[in-house]
Amino acid sequence: MQKPWSRPVVVMIGEPPVETTIETTQAASWAMIEDWPIEDEPALDKALLICADVSKGKRADEDARQAFVAAAVEAGILVGK
Repeated sequence: MQKPWSRPVVVMIGEPPVETTIETTQAASWAMIEDWPIEDEPALDKALLICADVSKGKRADEDARQAFVAAAVEAGILVGK
């Protein structure tokens, strides 16, 4: 979960929103749990499940990255990928 992704993902999160670079599955998990602007949306729920699978060694980090990007698009906070 601490292994850097192939490419970082930049999102606007926090209060007030700040441009934040996410580079690992662990950072993505924390961002979605602590700072996400929406709750209980399909892409967010899926991304959280995939991140949990990565932590258990059942999925690849790139799967988490792609799911995180989809959740960021859903929330309207994606700056760059």
